[in-house]
Amino acid sequence: MQHEPLTISQLNRYAKALLEENDNLRGVLAAGEISNFKKHSSGHWYFSLKDAGASVPAVMFRESNRRLGFVPHDGTRVLVRGRVSLYERDGKFQLYAEDMQPDGLGALYMAYAQQKERFENEGLFDKARKRPLPWFPRRVGVVTSGTGAAVQDILHILARRCPAAQVVLCPVQVQGQGAAQQIARAIALLNARQAADVLIVGRGGGSLEDLWAFNEEIVVRAVVASQIPVVSAVGHETDTVLCDFAADLRAPTPSAAAELAVPDLDELLEGLRDAQGRMLLFARQGLRERRQALEVLCARRVLQSPGEILNASRQRLDSTTLRLQNALQNSVQAHRLRLSRLSAQLDAMSPLKVLGRGFALASKGGKIVRSTAQLSPGDQIGLRLRDGSCEAIIWGIT
Repeated sequence: MQHEPLTISQLNRYAKALLEENDNLRGVLAAGEISNFKKHSSGHWYFSLKDAGASVPAVMFRESNRRLGFVPHDGTRVLVRGRVSLYERDGKFQLYAEDMQPDGLGALYMAYAQQKERFENEGLFDKARKRPLPWFPRRVGVVTSGTGAAVQDILHILARRCPAAQVVLCPVQVQGQGAAQQIARAIALLNARQAADVLIVGRGGGSLEDLWAFNEEIVVRAVVASQIPVVSAVGHETDTVLCDFAADLRAPTPSAAAELAVPDLDELLEGLRDAQGRMLLFARQGLRERRQALEVLCARRVLQSPGEILNASRQRLDSTTLRLQNALQNSVQAHRLRLSRLSAQLDAMSPLKVLGRGFALASKGGKIVRSTAQLSPGDQIGLRLRDGSCEAIIWGIT
């Protein structure tokens, strides 16, 4: 049967698909020794993973290797988790590493990585849930071994920095069987009794196995559930446990945790003295500025010679009073003249003037008689004369 020939690209693509469809090769865990290690400028790592009988080319991209806590070198024995595929361009079978841990502690490292990933997915390590430490805690809870060097360092630094803070020590087992349960119970107990304002949870340095209690789920969840802010202080600066990610603050060492948990009273006092000095300086400067402003005000004429201001006001008052008096007199005089003129006009029009010249005013029935048509013979009328009144009877009308 005749077959069409495959191009090399098709052949490589087909081989790559076969490898990637194999479930056993998607999450392979391989142990070997690093050789030909190269760190590319892109950040990717290229190396070979070998044992006594074979080797396989491998690559670990920057997105994966930057999460590691170490950088391997030639001769490092490692456990690598990843997938197997084909680099299509060169037809090169290779291992794509997604995680890497030093061999010998591989199982613990893998458990650590898996736990860390699970807790991260649950949001237990979210920065949004981290709380600030109290500025001046009155009580500091310490969860650690009661006999190790770490507790002595913590107590010494707390006493030196802030002797006013009360230390509530809750001694626990920090490694071995049952240690995680004791640590978790101590955290819960201090919370239930509201025995502290801040907690320091930790121990001194040690191997991965020694520190493992602080990677246990029960401890991580106890730290997350704590209503009291927690400072994690496990091992040395290079040691990282899951408790560190769950805590509100990670300290590189127990001693550093004590320094972070409380303020330094000497520094506070020095700061208060500086603040007091600045306040006094500002107060003196303020007084000086206000004294200068007061002197400027006192130098003004109104304060130097207030009588001059009053004299000017008196003169204005006198002038205004005089104008008002003159205006009033003028107004009264004008009204007098007008009254006189109106009185003369009224007097001129007075019927008494007419009567004084010999005339009489006739009335009939209380009404002024203005025409003879109003009268008839025999009517009785009243006459008003200049000096009195009389009555008359009409005898005739002409």
